[in-house]
Amino acid sequence: MLNPESILEVLRPVQDPELQKSLVDLNMIRHIKIQDGKVSFTLVLTTPSCPLREFIVDDCKRAVKQLPGVRDIEVIVTAETPQQKGSGDRQSPSGVKNIIAISSGKGGVGKSTIAVNVAVALAKAGAKVGLLDADIYGPNTPTMLGLANSSLSARQGTQGDILEPAYNHGVKLVSMGFLLDLDQPVIWRGPMLNGIVRQFLYQVDWGELDYLLVDMPPGTGDVQLTLTQAVPLAGAVIVTTPQTVSLLDARRGLKMFQQMGVNVLGIVENMSYFVPPDQPDKHYDIFGSGGGAKASKELGIDLLGCIPLEIDLREGGDRGIPIVIAHPNSPSAVALINLSQKIAAAVSVAALR
Repeated sequence: MLNPESILEVLRPVQDPELQKSLVDLNMIRHIKIQDGKVSFTLVLTTPSCPLREFIVDDCKRAVKQLPGVRDIEVIVTAETPQQKGSGDRQSPSGVKNIIAISSGKGGVGKSTIAVNVAVALAKAGAKVGLLDADIYGPNTPTMLGLANSSLSARQGTQGDILEPAYNHGVKLVSMGFLLDLDQPVIWRGPMLNGIVRQFLYQVDWGELDYLLVDMPPGTGDVQLTLTQAVPLAGAVIVTTPQTVSLLDARRGLKMFQQMGVNVLGIVENMSYFVPPDQPDKHYDIFGSGGGAKASKELGIDLLGCIPLEIDLREGGDRGIPIVIAHPNSPSAVALINLSQKIAAAVSVAALR
C-alpha cells in the first residue's frame, strides 16, 4: 500500500552523505502527504548551506518512485541547524547555536576577508548569522561589511547595558571599531581584552543565530584563551597562505586549539594564486603553491578550500561590498561560497556525532 509507513521504509536506506546516517533515522523526513498518487514530504537539512542539497533530493525521489501508484513527487526542503553540545561550565550566548573561530597564526593572511565573506555567504543561503570581531587591536570588519559609519546602540538590561549589533548584508556585527575614533589605538593589557570579549559574547542582543563567526586576532594570546575557555566552540578554521612562514605560524595556532580541546574543522589556504583581471585564464603562484595541501596531509586535518587572490576581492573589502555579493560568479567568490558550505557541513557533523 501507498502510505506514510511505506514511504518511510523506502527512504530509510537514503543517507545524508556528510553524516552517513539514514535520513529517516535522523528525523529529516517529515510531514508526508499522499493524495491521488502525488507524494509530498518535507526534507529537513542540517544547514541551509548544504552543498549536496540537490543530490539528496534526487536520491529521495528515486527511492519513492520505486513504489507502485506514485505519479508525482514533491520534496519541500527546509533546514534546522543543530545546536552544538555544551561543555562543562562553558556557556554559549542565549540563542546562539554554533560558534566558529576563524583564526590564523600570523597577521596579513586575509583572515578577516575570509570571515566576512563566509558569514555573508551563509546568510545568503538562508542561515541566521552573526560576526564577532575579536581582533580588538585591528578591527577591520565594519569597513568590510559596509558599516564603517555605523555605531552600536545600547539598552538597559537586567544585568547592565545590552548592545544592539549593527547589521548589513544579512549579518549582525559587533566590533571594537564601533567604539573607537578612526585613528584611536587600543592600548590594553590582557584583563581588559578578556572583559571586552566577554561583553561582546554575553552582553549583545544576538537573537537567534545558527552561526556566530568570531574573527580572531592573529597568534595564540589572551583573546584565544578567553574564547576557548568561555564558550563551547563548534570548531576552529585556520587560515594561512601557501608561504612557508605563514604555514609555520598556522601550525602553532592549530596546535593551540587542539591543546585547548577545540575541534579544528580544517585549513583554508588563502591567496593560493593570483588571477590577473586582463588574463583570467592565467594563475600566478605569488606566495608559492601546495603549502595548504601539504600541511593538511601532515597534520591529518581537512583542507577546506583554496581561495584565489583577485583585485575584486580586495576592492570588495575596501568598499564594504563582499565579493560573494559584488561578483558571485568570480573564482574567489565561488571558492568562498564552497568554503562556507564545507564549514557548515563540518559543524553539523560535529554537532550530531
